[in-house]
Amino acid sequence: MTPVELSRTVLRAVRRAVDAGELSVAVPVRAVVAPPGPGGCGDYATNIALQLARPAGRSAVQVAEILRPHLVGTDGVADVAITGPGFLNIRLGGADSAVASLVREIGRGSYGHGDALDGQVVPLLIPIPYDLRAEVVADALVRIIATQGGRALVQYAEPPRTDVATPTATTTPTGPTTPTGPTTPVTLRPVPAPEDPTSLGPDAARWALLHPAGHDRPRIDGGHLLQRESNPLYRVRYANARTRALTRNAAALGFTGTPGDVPGADELLGALAEYPRALRVAATHRAPDRLARHLVTTADAFLALQHLVLPLGDEKPSAAHRARLALAEATGTVLAGGLSLLGISAPDYL
Repeated sequence: MTPVELSRTVLRAVRRAVDAGELSVAVPVRAVVAPPGPGGCGDYATNIALQLARPAGRSAVQVAEILRPHLVGTDGVADVAITGPGFLNIRLGGADSAVASLVREIGRGSYGHGDALDGQVVPLLIPIPYDLRAEVVADALVRIIATQGGRALVQYAEPPRTDVATPTATTTPTGPTTPTGPTTPVTLRPVPAPEDPTSLGPDAARWALLHPAGHDRPRIDGGHLLQRESNPLYRVRYANARTRALTRNAAALGFTGTPGDVPGADELLGALAEYPRALRVAATHRAPDRLARHLVTTADAFLALQHLVLPLGDEKPSAAHRARLALAEATGTVLAGGLSLLGISAPDYL
């Protein structure tokens, strides 16, 4: 159920209360619904009771108590709670729930892509002499910036002199370039790695350079290769591989994922809902580490729940299992997509 559809549902509840003689007010043309504010709950909240309180000659809480029964049980509405001075907090249910909507949105593709940098050319300057970490950061930013509608232009620049305000662009491997576009050129100066990371292999080496914030010195050691919980890269890739394994195992049991309510998954749902913002911040702040760390948060939230996805023992697949599987598959889509933006592989088996 979209906010527009829910607004109509709220107005129909008002109409029913008026027709039943419980309220004596003119039915508004529009009911505002929005995500709950501080102290709220559920998927959406509306202030319709506060709006009608004065015309009805009642308190907003009394109006909310009148409207609540007309909303509860409506198709797509699982529960309604009254909070604060009279806000109606609505939890959607089944295929109309916010969880189901999020899962479907992720499944449509290009989840997290936005227009924060729409049409902008973003010059990224790599100082000379050459630095491997700056090169890897620039490579990841090219893809991350593209998700927000921008185009990164990688250039190589001499270190700035005290009498020069900005670096002087030189040439890229494809010829002369000049910083263009509405954005200010950004000189990439992450703290260099203490040693050459290439011995770690391409994936671990890139993670070692991208996961720390630019002002932190990367750690170059075999810890990035360990297949254990202490290794954030392993947790992200393992979580992705587990989502693929769950899909295969569910198919063997004869069921597939269906978006729906998943109680107890608030942390994972919050991480998935936050992914577009993490991607936008990584692009606008030229900070791929923001994306890398968000993937770790998402993976950890999923790993805490992944054992609940499949039926146990003689348990038959239920609607709850199908909803959890759909959420797991959406998680895999986000993790694999984020790793790809960082230039790191996301194997189906690990």
